[in-house]
Amino acid sequence: MEGTRDREQLLALKVMRLTKPTLMPHQPLLTESRDLCGDVLNRLNDAEIARTPGLGNFPLGNLLTLPQNFGNIFLGETFSSYISVHNDSSQLCKEITLKADLQTGSQRLSLSSVSSQPIPELQPDHSIDDVIHHEVKELGTHILVCAVSYMLTSGERMQFRKFFKFQVLKPLDVKTKFYNAENVKDVPLITLQSDEVYLEAQIQNITPGPIYMEHVSLDPSQQYTALELNSKDGKFDHPVFGIMDCLSPNDTRQYLYCLTPRQELYADTRLLKGVTNIGKLDIVWKTTMGERGRLQTSQLQRVAPGYGDIRLTVESVPDTIALESTFDIVCRITNCCERTMDLTLVLQNITQSSGLLWCGVSGRQLGKLPQNESLDITLSLIAVIPGLQTISGLRLTDNFLKRTYEHDEISQIFVVSSHT
Repeated sequence: MEGTRDREQLLALKVMRLTKPTLMPHQPLLTESRDLCGDVLNRLNDAEIARTPGLGNFPLGNLLTLPQNFGNIFLGETFSSYISVHNDSSQLCKEITLKADLQTGSQRLSLSSVSSQPIPELQPDHSIDDVIHHEVKELGTHILVCAVSYMLTSGERMQFRKFFKFQVLKPLDVKTKFYNAENVKDVPLITLQSDEVYLEAQIQNITPGPIYMEHVSLDPSQQYTALELNSKDGKFDHPVFGIMDCLSPNDTRQYLYCLTPRQELYADTRLLKGVTNIGKLDIVWKTTMGERGRLQTSQLQRVAPGYGDIRLTVESVPDTIALESTFDIVCRITNCCERTMDLTLVLQNITQSSGLLWCGVSGRQLGKLPQNESLDITLSLIAVIPGLQTISGLRLTDNFLKRTYEHDEISQIFVVSSHT
């Protein structure tokens, strides 16, 4: 759309988007030998310039073609445009300025790469050329505003503007899920560390064509360290999706990361509660013609599980135990409230059908536990029923407020009839 002008302009403005060419499509006319015009159609197919030699019926040729329209622009891609101001008249124009701005839904950006100083003169049949580049970081409607200003030999100042509107579409649909690791560590068969968070990122290609996933990584926040779990045997040169990570339209890939809180977070248990920032996903891809796109998500936030006033974690527990034998577990009790607690430990064998029974003295005084401090205790149990059994029935009573905190299903252990 062209701006309103009071009189004929001496300069002409042309804007063309710079994109990679595409393969020219070939639509062969299939015939049979008994068709009336079969020979004629075969000769036309053989003379088609888009036809690939040796592949007469292949739908793509070996020639490249430029797009006939503005095309699609996706978030994260680089918008490039060629701008030309040409003097179509026979008169000399002076003090020419060219300004290109990109208007988005939230801001106006200057994209001109030519000097901000006016160009002294522009001879007839000469032009001023400019190429602009911009990495698209917003969705929605974008307007490229090109303004040209110049002066006639008579001293009159002339100016005009042109507007070019285009839509920025979403290339990828990113969904995230968080999984909290079980509060168990130092297990021989399964090593899980307390407070670990597993992030599953589901990335779907919603563009009309295939894309090559060049790079997908997680940039963790200052509170966490990240471990990527998307390669075979822990080798980064053996990704689980193969070397050629091509994602077809509407296909989805899952990427998994393990995040561990940094040690300084344990100095204040309040930092482990509430809403915390996990980090950002950084995604880089390429199209079939090699055009590069990049997308970085906003800070991913995770709601940490609420621990209440007291947090109980199992620091050590065996994975299997023989029937009718005793074993020890190590529990860590952390005071998460803002006051000192005076604790009493009570062990309850909840039901007769329980496969694990507590051994030891119930009602033991643990003493005073200041806020944000922890206490490790060793407890004994005996296995009486084979199978996968759950440890439950641990009670902590705060003698100051006469409040009891119940802890059930704190861990599991497999009881076998005999060692093999």
